[in-house]
Amino acid sequence: MRTLHFLRLFLILLFQILSGNEIFFVSSKCLDDQKSLLLQLKDSLQYDSSLSTKLARWNDNTSECCNWDGVKCDLYGHVIALELDNELISSGVENSSALLSFEYLEKLNLAYNRFDVGIYNLVNLKYLNLSNAGFFGQIPMTLSRLTRLVTLDLSTLLHPLKFESLDFIENLTELRELYLDGVDLSAQRNEWFQSLSSYLPNLMVLSLRGCRVSGPIDDSLSNLRFLSVIYLDQNNLSTTVPQYFAKFSNLTSLSLSSCNLHGAFPETIFRVQSLEMLDLSNNKMLSGRIPNFPKNGSLRTISLSNTKFSGLLPESISNLQNLSKLELSNCNLSGPIPSTMENLTNLVYLGFSLNNFTGSIPYFQQSKKLTYLDLSYNSLTGLLSPAHFEGLSELVYMNLGNNLLNGILPAYIFELPSLQKLFLCSNEFVGQLNEFRNASFSLLKILDVSNNHLNGSIPKSIFGIERLKVLSLSSNLFSETLPFEMIGMLSYLTNLDLSYNNLTIDISSSNSTTFTFPHLRILKLASCRLQEFSRLKLLSEIRILDLSDNQIHGPIPNWIWEIGYGFPSQLNLSCNLLEYLKQPYNIPDNLTMLDLHSNRLKGDLPMPPSSSFYVDYSSNSFSNSIPLDIGDSLVNARVFSVANNSLTGRIPESICNALFPQVLTFSQNALSGTIPTCLLENSATLGVLDLGNNRLNGVIPDSFPIGCALRSLHLNENTLQGKLPRSLVNCDFLEVLNVGNNKLFDSSPFMLKNSSSLRVLVLRSNRFYGNFQCHSWQNLQIIDIASNNFTGELSAECLWNWKGMMVGDDYIDSGINRIHFGYCQETVTLTIKGMEMKLVKIFRAYTSIDFSSNRFHGVVPDIVGNLTALYVLNLSHNALEGQIPKSFGKLKRLESLDLSWNKLSGEIPAELAYLIFLSYLNLSFNKLFGRIPSSNQFQTFSADSFEGNKGLCGLPLEDCKGNDSELLQTQPLPDSDDAWKFIVLASGYIVGAVNTIALLWFYEPVKKWFDKHTEKCLHWFSTMLSLNP
Repeated sequence: MRTLHFLRLFLILLFQILSGNEIFFVSSKCLDDQKSLLLQLKDSLQYDSSLSTKLARWNDNTSECCNWDGVKCDLYGHVIALELDNELISSGVENSSALLSFEYLEKLNLAYNRFDVGIYNLVNLKYLNLSNAGFFGQIPMTLSRLTRLVTLDLSTLLHPLKFESLDFIENLTELRELYLDGVDLSAQRNEWFQSLSSYLPNLMVLSLRGCRVSGPIDDSLSNLRFLSVIYLDQNNLSTTVPQYFAKFSNLTSLSLSSCNLHGAFPETIFRVQSLEMLDLSNNKMLSGRIPNFPKNGSLRTISLSNTKFSGLLPESISNLQNLSKLELSNCNLSGPIPSTMENLTNLVYLGFSLNNFTGSIPYFQQSKKLTYLDLSYNSLTGLLSPAHFEGLSELVYMNLGNNLLNGILPAYIFELPSLQKLFLCSNEFVGQLNEFRNASFSLLKILDVSNNHLNGSIPKSIFGIERLKVLSLSSNLFSETLPFEMIGMLSYLTNLDLSYNNLTIDISSSNSTTFTFPHLRILKLASCRLQEFSRLKLLSEIRILDLSDNQIHGPIPNWIWEIGYGFPSQLNLSCNLLEYLKQPYNIPDNLTMLDLHSNRLKGDLPMPPSSSFYVDYSSNSFSNSIPLDIGDSLVNARVFSVANNSLTGRIPESICNALFPQVLTFSQNALSGTIPTCLLENSATLGVLDLGNNRLNGVIPDSFPIGCALRSLHLNENTLQGKLPRSLVNCDFLEVLNVGNNKLFDSSPFMLKNSSSLRVLVLRSNRFYGNFQCHSWQNLQIIDIASNNFTGELSAECLWNWKGMMVGDDYIDSGINRIHFGYCQETVTLTIKGMEMKLVKIFRAYTSIDFSSNRFHGVVPDIVGNLTALYVLNLSHNALEGQIPKSFGKLKRLESLDLSWNKLSGEIPAELAYLIFLSYLNLSFNKLFGRIPSSNQFQTFSADSFEGNKGLCGLPLEDCKGNDSELLQTQPLPDSDDAWKFIVLASGYIVGAVNTIALLWFYEPVKKWFDKHTEKCLHWFSTMLSLNP
């Protein structure tokens, strides 16, 4: 009989093994004592029965307790496993005698409850899961009694747990899996690795995510040769990845994300044959290259996002036939995406955004399981065809935005049956969007084709996508009159952007039933030819409204402040014809962005909302003074602009109440008084400060703090006096300094000598003096120190350091190379071609040097010819000598050259004739001689460009006489009798002019003409005197 009994047991075990079931989870007849203990346990625990899915179903009326939820028995009916996770147990576990009476209990799962721990007498436990169970503080040493534990999980997300001693693991020698995610292990620094290798030699799974473990990773970890799973994410290891990880022959999962790793990642780890998951994401200083992969690799997941991995993606990626997730976003990868990727038939997730991939998009029609595809922010080119995505019936998310894709968009892409989010924005797509099928069955929730070149009418099928929540068609060439009632068909719409097309949005014809939009929260209709917007008050849910750049006139209605049930978030009415704010009005405090710039608004400045981050009142006709307490409403403001109004009075010191200002602009008003000292003292976050074109006086406060964040400082066109503040040395990030047209009296700005970020320096029309000390401003692109009293020679060494003016074509033509600071457009007024010109955007491609009207002497250095990006060069009204350097012929981009009123001699270099972009040239009043170069370019210049050089001849001056050798001779001095005749005539001219001085002084046009010609006369007068001592 005993033999038959064991034979029966053997057959049962064999059946369980062959059927793939775990032996421990066999359902057997419940023993009465076990049932009684279970019911006692239920009664001893406090839990929420209304939310319980297990304990609440344990019932004395059901005899088979081994089938109760959360209960597992062995073959004899003994309870060996209790799965009581997520039962919201609040107490009773620590004092439950019933729980301690389960002598056969091997597995206990009490995860995600809320009780104090007290289960350390269950010495037979092999599996214990107390993760997120609700207890906190120091984990008791009594855990060391559970010497048979194979798996221990004490992970926590919500409650702080910590280990201050490692002794508890000394007796847990049978442990194979250890999960301590979120437990504070900082007391042991990196000694954890040594203890683990000493006490747990057979450890297979190690999970220490977010444990505040310090690096480096000790070499002793290499002794754990059975490790198959390593999770060390979210620890500040600050180390390199050990090479010995590649020697863990059983390694299946390695996750080291957000560990502050650095150095080069060992390529050999990619080739560990057993490795299935590799996550190195969010280690911004970790570099490396993706190696060639052997055939039949095991990798299923590779995540390298937000690292410095670079180079090419190898074609052998297709050898990873099990690969389901490949996340490589925000790396430095380049080159084409291998066409072999089309062989990855198990691919589910593909993220390649924010790289430098080029070439065309591979075909993915064999990746039938693909659900997520993100190739955005690369440089991919070529056309899209249905073959790219044919058969991708499970694709849910597709983002191809911010590339260089072109051609006509195939309608098929809108017909993918599972697609919910589609981003095709910021490409080069052209033509008309075709109608597509089955719009009413589409699952699309987000559709973004903004910033392309799409034209024609908007397909009517788009308005048939019933589930659509976000629709962005902005910045295209769509052209039609669109009734707003057509958009009303999209009843689930929450976000609509039709801005910047050739659309005319017709709101007036819409009736109340088609104008409800019960879910619409974001509406952007910029540049849609709107003339009125009164019907928009029916859109009660609106939180963000952009009606900028339209033709709306009249007052700003007071109902506009009540949109979104009185809680609007952002309002942009800029660039319209609005005239005033209709009274009474109450700007809601919760408005974070208010943009009213470029209208015709007049009256007092409105008090900004107290929660505002961005307020722009610029380019209106607001008058009177700024409210003294305006700063109380700008505590949270990042951007505040009142530029280009008619404001008077002082700048209130309450402006300094702003805690984190980034941009403050008050320029082009009539503000007076001094600059508030606190405005500069609080520049730790301030990036742009523009006080130019006002009536400010006094000195510039010397109060720029250490850590000054200023990038752009405009104080130009005021009446400021004194010296440049020495504390400007603290502004390490300064890119633009404009103090032109003031009354500053100072020497060369030595405090800027280490300003490596400096790009624009304007000191013109002040009283700066002495030798100009230029420094190694390698990024300098505009320098204007005209109309001062600087002296000395032009330093070749200094000019050699200005690398920003020597950049190559690739750098110059790059569309992203411009100075900008988020909100603002940088503005600098320069003197170009004899006229003042306001440069609104400063591109790095634009460079200018203006040293005019100073007292520089010596020769013009040849090194100037190396400034190949130069557009404007003005050295006029100095005392420069020598010849015009032939190296000027290398300035191929030069548009304006002014060397007038110097002492330059010699011939005009023939190389200048090949500057094909040169449109302004002034070489007048020097000592040049010889033939003027004859070229198409030089024939466009008038005689005024060359006057005052008696030795010059040829068009546009008089023809040259004699042979060329005679022309090379230095011109003879005038006869002394002729000279005195000229002096007498000139003197008579001046004496006669005195008789009409009153008329000239009071009649402005004649005065300007007189000033110009008197200057020429006096120049000739002084020249003749010097020739006849």
